Amino acid sequence: MIKKFAVLLILLFIINTVLSQESEPFVEIIKINPHIMLDIRYATDNNFLKKAVYPEARCFVRASVAVQLDSIQHELESIGLGLKIFDGYRPLAVQKEMWKIVPDSRYVADPARGSRHNRGAAVDVTLVDSTGAELQMPTPFDDFTEVAHQDYMNLPAAVRQNRWILKTIMEKYGFSAIDSEWWHYDLVGWERFPVTDLSFEEIEKQK
Repeated sequence: MIKKFAVLLILLFIINTVLSQESEPFVEIIKINPHIMLDIRYATDNNFLKKAVYPEARCFVRASVAVQLDSIQHELESIGLGLKIFDGYRPLAVQKEMWKIVPDSRYVADPARGSRHNRGAAVDVTLVDSTGAELQMPTPFDDFTEVAHQDYMNLPAAVRQNRWILKTIMEKYGFSAIDSEWWHYDLVGWERFPVTDLSFEEIEKQK
């Protein structure tokens, strides 16, 4: 408990010192809450690009995003659930590769404008149970069909409920959903962060 409190104090200090600035630091989510599970698909070939485009399975986000995700994880644990993250910060160079394959702004942001992932202000997430097994959702991650849309209703009641639980708790802690992907959430105020093209290694060196 003391360690968690110290981590939160450090994060709050970091955020407060950069509120007047254009940006704030990136942090690695597992260093804030190691109980949040990771399944970083773009570090594998299990994704729509069919190849790894990240050198490592790591998840970086802005400090304020990490604070909220930590709170979400703690609340979920109180009801026997948890978070699993598929993606967080994404370098702009990777966004350009994605756009070449799926130039459809419903599912992949145009790199000319940048994605909220490129700003470190978005996460792709799902729910897991106490054993780490994923709860059933409308589709697998990165399914580019209408079934993945937030308002698609031709689904079993349990699946709709799981989607509702995820959306409800994410919104409670300051995230907003997008219509076309049940897994994607942006921190409200994402536009204050600049589009970034730092590699994971470059982020690590900044610490």
